[in-house]
Amino acid sequence: MNEERIQENPNEDLDNEQPIKKLPYPKSVFFIVSNEFCERFNYYGMRTVLVIYLTNILLYSDADAKVIYHSFNMFCYFFPIFGAIVSDSFLGKFNTIFYVSMVYACGSVLLTLASIDPLGIPQKEFSIIALLLMAIGSGGIKPCVSAFGGDQFVLPQQDLQLAAFFSLFYFSINAGSLISTFVTPLLRNDVQCFHNDSCFPLAFAVPGVLMIISIVVFAFGKPLYKIKKPQGNVVVQVAKCVACAIGGKVKSKEKRAHWLDYAEGKFGSQLIDDIKATLHVLVLYLPLPIFWALYDQQGSGWTLQAVRMNGDIGFYTILPDQMQVVNPLLILSFIPLFTYWVYPLLAKVNLLKTSLQRMVCGGFLAAVAFAVSAVVSMSIENGDPVLPTSGNMQLRLYNPSHCAYKMMALEPLNLTFDIGSYDYKEFKGIDFDEARDVKFDFVATSEIAGCPSFHPSFHLKPAEAHGIVILKNGPAYYKDNVTKSETGYPFVRTLDFTSNNVITYKKGSRSVSSRDYNIQYEVSAPGKYSIELNGASTGESVEFKLGGTYVMMVNSETKKFVSTVLTEPNSVHILWLLPQYFIITAAEIMFSITGLEFSYSQAPVTMKSLLQACFLLTTAFGNLIIVIIESAKIFDKQSNDFFLYTGLMVVDMLIFTFLASRYKYVRNEDSNVSEGVSEETLPEIEEKLGRNGIDNPTFVKN
Repeated sequence: MNEERIQENPNEDLDNEQPIKKLPYPKSVFFIVSNEFCERFNYYGMRTVLVIYLTNILLYSDADAKVIYHSFNMFCYFFPIFGAIVSDSFLGKFNTIFYVSMVYACGSVLLTLASIDPLGIPQKEFSIIALLLMAIGSGGIKPCVSAFGGDQFVLPQQDLQLAAFFSLFYFSINAGSLISTFVTPLLRNDVQCFHNDSCFPLAFAVPGVLMIISIVVFAFGKPLYKIKKPQGNVVVQVAKCVACAIGGKVKSKEKRAHWLDYAEGKFGSQLIDDIKATLHVLVLYLPLPIFWALYDQQGSGWTLQAVRMNGDIGFYTILPDQMQVVNPLLILSFIPLFTYWVYPLLAKVNLLKTSLQRMVCGGFLAAVAFAVSAVVSMSIENGDPVLPTSGNMQLRLYNPSHCAYKMMALEPLNLTFDIGSYDYKEFKGIDFDEARDVKFDFVATSEIAGCPSFHPSFHLKPAEAHGIVILKNGPAYYKDNVTKSETGYPFVRTLDFTSNNVITYKKGSRSVSSRDYNIQYEVSAPGKYSIELNGASTGESVEFKLGGTYVMMVNSETKKFVSTVLTEPNSVHILWLLPQYFIITAAEIMFSITGLEFSYSQAPVTMKSLLQACFLLTTAFGNLIIVIIESAKIFDKQSNDFFLYTGLMVVDMLIFTFLASRYKYVRNEDSNVSEGVSEETLPEIEEKLGRNGIDNPTFVKN
């Protein structure tokens, strides 16, 4: 009974100057923490491999994949506004989390099913629908979960217990993010399913199962939860007030000092003053989306950059999407580093003492990070193969026979050269402006018996790469491909002189069988492969490296195997991405986390949740900026894209510096000593910390 009395009136003991009875730690929060771990595992696990799924399986271009990826991110940070309104005004936190999580789980299941080839469902269409459902689910529950956890505590009696809950809550976020970011790339790469060298269905299914488990765990805790009824949402109140003020200004002939004053009669002076103060802060939010346009490309542009790099570190090959784990790992170490070392040292020399100064510095650091990434991309592009363009073509000839030939290509090529046994010739940039038949003469120059001459004609086109291989029955044509694979894995084409063998490249449980010279096969993992001929070991081996394109000439009659590198493998090592990750993480510490602290400290007590909701919206608009730029497809080279974002960030920070220099800090005194950890402040904390799996001590009540 005494416990019930304290819960009903938490301040009664304080008023009577009696000792506060220690309340038991609410067991219900462990269901909430478990739910959060599973949900974050699902979110980050899926998102980590999403871009590679879009490019490799759904065959979207890099630009289109980035558009879809950032559209998904945009909606994930747009729907929290609606989730908060629905929760606070209609369903309450528990029902909102429960029902919206079902939508979330349906999206996860649908994405898994869409990735299974044998089902034959429209993959692109169902994948997009699945991502939309997941965005609704993820965004809808963002503002509710941590706030619901906060509802389980009695304040101020359980301030310290609430702080312990935050530590546990953020640990679950850290664990879900870090584990899934590392594991799901392994699931999609190291497992083969449905006759594919990768297994995206498993990479999506495992997080999806955890999402379903999160709903079950959350529901089991219902008998223990303290469930508060909806009491209205400040965002709705502000929207009504602003609409009323605009309507009043239009209708009224009376002049007021401020346009919001036209709503004072209906909404009161206190709300009007709070909105005015909020608008002063919101002006500073205008430049913020550009930062997120850079920051959120870690999962898209930087992952696509990593695809074109060499991840071999000797004992292990780092997968492109696994590089995303660097950011949350660095965050965990950078927070105490900046809190206890960097900021105090800078303060001693009178630098970066205010929140806005730190945010400006963080913004410029983001620009530096993208300048570095642009330079890295330039190095990568220097190793790109030369491709045929309009008005020219490329020609490659392969001779896997034991005969030597003099080859003549007649008009308009006019080429004459010798090609020896197991040799190849390559011609780039041949002027060729229209499609036509070209006659070739292959005259045997070997004195070996059984070396006939051939006189074939082939139909060649401009802007294409053409391949000709000498087979036992005469030269054969195939359309060549010199581009690197979208996955970063090696390509191999087998040119078999007899054309009736099965050549298999084998490495452990992985194998690639080549039967047709017209087909270029992708090798799903780099490394050394043994060669089998019709199921029997030949004793030969070949090494395939990331990004390389290889041509294997096979002559089963002479038992000779000759490997030729058509496209050089990736030469820039993936660890060269670490500097840009270090810089962008430092930028995040100074810009993003400081921005949350600034928003909270400068907001009136009644407007804290509104400002934090607007801070989230800057992320949504940042992703919208990426969608617009990538849809325009301004540049062909990735380095130019990164330089564009660098320039935008520099200009943006100059504008932000101007606005920040005119801003006057205010000191808002909270009427409730526990306001700093009330339900108004919890959603935005969960959202920011949930995004990167970080624990921000700024918001933990001591």
